[in-house]
Amino acid sequence: MPFSGFDILIPVLVVLVLFLIFAGIKTVPQGYNYTVERFGRYTKTLSPGLNIIVPFIDRVGAKMNMMEQVLDVPTQEVITRDNAIVAVDGVAFYQVLSAAQAAYQVSGLENAILNLTMTNIRSVMGSMDLDELLSNRDAINDRLLRIVDEAAQPWGIKMTRVEIKDINPPANLVESMARQMMAERNKRAQILEAEGLKQAQVLEAEGRREAAFRDAEARERAAEAEARATQVVSEAIAKGDVQAINYFVAQKYTEAMAKIGSATNSKVVLMPLEASSLIGSLGGIGAIAKEVFGEDGQPTRPRHSTARTPSVTPDQPA
Repeated sequence: MPFSGFDILIPVLVVLVLFLIFAGIKTVPQGYNYTVERFGRYTKTLSPGLNIIVPFIDRVGAKMNMMEQVLDVPTQEVITRDNAIVAVDGVAFYQVLSAAQAAYQVSGLENAILNLTMTNIRSVMGSMDLDELLSNRDAINDRLLRIVDEAAQPWGIKMTRVEIKDINPPANLVESMARQMMAERNKRAQILEAEGLKQAQVLEAEGRREAAFRDAEARERAAEAEARATQVVSEAIAKGDVQAINYFVAQKYTEAMAKIGSATNSKVVLMPLEASSLIGSLGGIGAIAKEVFGEDGQPTRPRHSTARTPSVTPDQPA
C-alpha cells in the first residue's frame, strides 16, 4: 500500500513537537542557578528544579554555583612597615548571591576574587610592623574581610571569610626574634627576682621593727615593775618593816649569784660559802637591820659612853 505525503508529515510533526518540548525543558540541580539569554541578551535566571524556556530562541548562558566556595590564596611576599619581608598565604570563602551579576559584571570570577584578596593582603599587612603582624592575626582577618567584601559587592558576591594561614619570616629574622624574646624573658625574670628580694627585705625590716618595739615595750614594763617593787620596798623600809629589807637584799643577792653561775666564760665556779652560809648572811643582815632600826622598827639613838673621869680638886692630892 503506497504512503501519501500526509501520512509521512504526521510522524514528522510528532517527532518535531517532542523535540521542541525536550529542547524547552531545562532541569537545574540544587545549589546552582542558570542564566537565560535571548538572542545573546540576559532575560532571567533559572532556579533549581524544572524550568521551561523557548527553544531555539532562549538558551542557557552561565551555570553559576550558588554554594559557598573555597579559594586558596597562594603564598606571596609582603614587606611590612618596618621593612621586614615575610611570606604569607591564606584562604578565602565566598558565595554567589546574584547569578546574573556574577556572570555578567566580571570576567573570570575566581581570578578576580583571588587577585583582589592578594592585593588587599599586601596593603593591609604592609601597613603594620612585624610584631603587630604576628600578634594581631584576628584583626588582620577582620580588616581583610571587610575590605574584600565591600569591593566584591558589585559582582553579586558575599565574602564570608578571609583567613591568613601562615606568616613565615626569614630564618635570620626568626633567630633575631628568638634572641630578643630570650632577652625580654631574662629581663622580666631579673625584675621579678629584684621585686621578691625587695619585698623580703621590707618584710624583714618590718619584722625587726616589730621585734624592737616589742622588746622596748617589754623593757618598759619590766622597768615599771622594778620601779614599783622598789617603791613598795622603800615604803616598807620607811615604815620600819625589817622583813622588806631582808627580802630585797636576799633577792638581789640571789640574782647576783645566778648571773655569776650562768656566765659563759665560767666553767667552774668556786663559792666561798655554802647554801647555809647564804641563810646565815641573810640572818646577819636582818640583825644589822634590827640594830639600826630597833626591835620596834624605829631608829635607835647612838649610844654614848657613861664612864666619868674622876675630877681632881686642888685640895686633894692627885
